[in-house]
Amino acid sequence: MNRSLQRHLSLMLGSAVLLCGLVAAIASFALAYLEAKEFQDDMLRQIATLESANGPSLPAAPRGAAGEGEINDPESRIQILHFPGDARPAWLPDDLPAGFHTLNAGSEQMRVFIRDTPRQGRGVVAQPTDARDEIAINSALRTLLPLLLLLPLLAWLVVRIVRGELAPIARLSKNLDAQPADRPQAIADTGLPDEITPFVQAINRLLERVNHLMAQQRRFIADAAHELRSPLTALSLQAQNLKQAGSLEAARERVAPLQEGIERARKLTEQLLNLARIQTGSHVETETNVSALARELIAENLPYAESKGIDLGLEENAPLTLRAAPDTLRLILKNALGNALKYTPEGGEVTLRLLSDNAGAVIEVVDNGPGIPATERERVFDAFYRLPNSGEGSGLGLAITREAATRLGGDVSLHERQDGNGLAFRYRQGRHRETV
Repeated sequence: MNRSLQRHLSLMLGSAVLLCGLVAAIASFALAYLEAKEFQDDMLRQIATLESANGPSLPAAPRGAAGEGEINDPESRIQILHFPGDARPAWLPDDLPAGFHTLNAGSEQMRVFIRDTPRQGRGVVAQPTDARDEIAINSALRTLLPLLLLLPLLAWLVVRIVRGELAPIARLSKNLDAQPADRPQAIADTGLPDEITPFVQAINRLLERVNHLMAQQRRFIADAAHELRSPLTALSLQAQNLKQAGSLEAARERVAPLQEGIERARKLTEQLLNLARIQTGSHVETETNVSALARELIAENLPYAESKGIDLGLEENAPLTLRAAPDTLRLILKNALGNALKYTPEGGEVTLRLLSDNAGAVIEVVDNGPGIPATERERVFDAFYRLPNSGEGSGLGLAITREAATRLGGDVSLHERQDGNGLAFRYRQGRHRETV
């Protein structure tokens, strides 16, 4: 299920604003309500103080019209009583101490303030609690209303701000969609938020690698087309020559070069397929017994080595295992051994060495052939590159070997043989590595 970051941020921030606003509104309402009740108590106290200081000077309604000593105020409904003098209501006990009291007056409750003075006796100021509550609630609502009206505005502002801040991401996605698939360009990272800039820079680095790989692929396809055109043209000419042979003996003579051309085309096609398969990265890594694999390769190449009088051997200090794709590792060692046997002169020697330490494993193929000049040891890993006077070949073997080594997280290199003339092919792979 897709998750919208904009919707999620808007919902979370909007909910936080609304929740905080509601908490603030409830707190404001409660404080305003309590403050209104305290203000009403102070009003009762002040009325009682004025009555005691000035005598019964506040205008009272006529007896029996608006109640005993009741001020004719439909909102406050305050009653003022003096004892002795006024008739005592049934709900007012005569033994109450001075101060505030809440009394039950039949169908309603009364908030009462009693003040005793030596000169005028006892003064009582009373007010129904429902009138007090109504006044307090109305006062608290007046403080609550602006905040409640502000909450929807704050939520709307949160949505607008989040949408505006995430607008650069939408623009980036449009720019990426507009990129050509075969030649993507870097995205401008100016004017972007600091949190998005590293992500855009990472995308640009990825696009740079994609461009580099696509350029390699285009160059590889062009080189492969060129390399395949030559043997196929030669095969076509040889087939025509075979067709024009005037005798069986002439046909037999022309079949041999045709077979050789077919074999060269087959090897080139096989190498191209191997390189394409390795570049897809579709391989499964397991614990591979390198020692057993080395012995298998020695046995496979031994007949060819004996035909050239080459001393082919294996050196190892201890059994070696590596976590690798067996077919890919086999391809690396097979190409290295094949090149060494091909260019080592008759009567030479080729040695496959297996070394290991705490850092990792090293596999070497050492020969006493003509070697490769130091200035050419990196170029020979380029696809279709061949040394001058190197004989027949496609120039793909070492390119495939390096690509395979990279896929396994290892590295291949060429070095001068330390104990004489020749070349040392070296493959190194660490024991602890990240999967490529």
